[in-house]
Amino acid sequence: MTSPHASLDPHAASADLGFSDASALADELAAGRTTSVAIVRTLLGRIEAVDGPGAVHLRSILAVCPDALEQADRLDAERAAGTVRSALHGVPVVVKDNVEVLGMPASAGSLFFDGRPATRDAPIVASMRAAGLIVLGVTNLSEWANLRSNRSTSGWSALGGLTGNPWALDRSAGGSSSGSGAAVAAGLAPLAIGTETDGSITCPSSLNGITGLKPTLGLVPTAGIVPISASQDMPGPMARSVRDVALLLDVLTGSAAYATAIGSLAADDITLGVANSWLSGHIATDDVFLGVTQALFDGGITLVTSEVTHTGEYEDNELVVLVGEMLDDMNAYLLDRFGAGAPTMADIVEFNRENADTELAFFDQSLLEMALASGGRAGQRYDEARQICLDWAVTKNLQAAFDADDDIDLLIAPAYCPAWKSDLTNGDHFAGGGLASPAPSIAGWPVLCLPMGFVDGLPVGLTLIGRPHTEATLVAVGHVVEEILGLRADGALRPTFTPATRG
Repeated sequence: MTSPHASLDPHAASADLGFSDASALADELAAGRTTSVAIVRTLLGRIEAVDGPGAVHLRSILAVCPDALEQADRLDAERAAGTVRSALHGVPVVVKDNVEVLGMPASAGSLFFDGRPATRDAPIVASMRAAGLIVLGVTNLSEWANLRSNRSTSGWSALGGLTGNPWALDRSAGGSSSGSGAAVAAGLAPLAIGTETDGSITCPSSLNGITGLKPTLGLVPTAGIVPISASQDMPGPMARSVRDVALLLDVLTGSAAYATAIGSLAADDITLGVANSWLSGHIATDDVFLGVTQALFDGGITLVTSEVTHTGEYEDNELVVLVGEMLDDMNAYLLDRFGAGAPTMADIVEFNRENADTELAFFDQSLLEMALASGGRAGQRYDEARQICLDWAVTKNLQAAFDADDDIDLLIAPAYCPAWKSDLTNGDHFAGGGLASPAPSIAGWPVLCLPMGFVDGLPVGLTLIGRPHTEATLVAVGHVVEEILGLRADGALRPTFTPATRG
């Protein structure tokens, strides 16, 4: 791909388009002040400069759709003829590459799928096309959505390499929706699709300083998505603002309930449960969170303390559930994608062994091997493990926390510590955080993550957790919180592209 913008400086004023909200781009399109073709041309140039083999080389975009400009031209023509499909007509989106996009790898980051591109669109991609969005490209991810090894490095895949964090290029972009988070933060696309099994939208949203929403289990279709776990997998929107997340969620669900919820609540309508036992343990991050709770209180929101547990009793049991479901769900997915004679999970494991110099160059596949040996849902420990997980997540944590006060709308907690340095030798180095992810992930309850501040120049996120099917409340409250914190208003959420440093 060539572009006249190949020398684009990530800090340059001409890059402003990349940092425009999707809703702002939609307004510009509606007013006739720009075109989808102009937007796509600029973003393609920015992708080449920021993400290509130049000085930055972020590695967030795994592949650009070759027909992106054709899509844009067609949608511009529809607009000129008076047809506008949705509020996001003509706005670009990038899609995590474990989601099938016609003609694109749909690889889950693995070389196993090399030369086997998707022959169809996943339903969520079809929904976005029907709403007039432009599928600009697909994003890198933690290979197999980070269920391959206990010592994996988030953001690395054999197909796409290691995604960097646009705030500091030697830092992690989180996982597993690493490329989606980094691409939105870097101004390469205004919208992205991520997927989450346990923290995989929340983590990259927090580490990259953007907003992401993991919906209630079952709200958004999962067909055409390379699976881990039917009881936990969920695709969701990632963007630069709560409003944009709500707009994209409307498209994914065929609803009009979420964008219209923005502005429906005032601060004094809201009661939040503060999950103090889910503090990150990272002193600076927790100090930011305590400052946020004070700002929310000063802004008129009612805060009450909600007791939650942070024991690790779920951990081994959750892994039993995930590897068991992965075996069954992956084999079913491969059969659906490839038909008669389809490969199986055993073929994936064998492929990795035969291609160890590339696939296993940095870490093993112990979790894939565990899945293969698990027996699936028929395995000896699966049913008991799933029940233990649900009891811990729902009864001991979420329901108990909401029951602390009948007026609680949502729970809040810090998301993750600041981005740690990427390390392909030793794997991820979590310094704290993520305590608010397992319970709603296991229970299938919705989670919204938005930026709450900075630690040493790196963004940290705030987690908002709702009861099932309270996404409208999540975005309504999230918008109020966003306004009170004011990070977007003062331009603080522009990444610094800091080069690799010592320490």
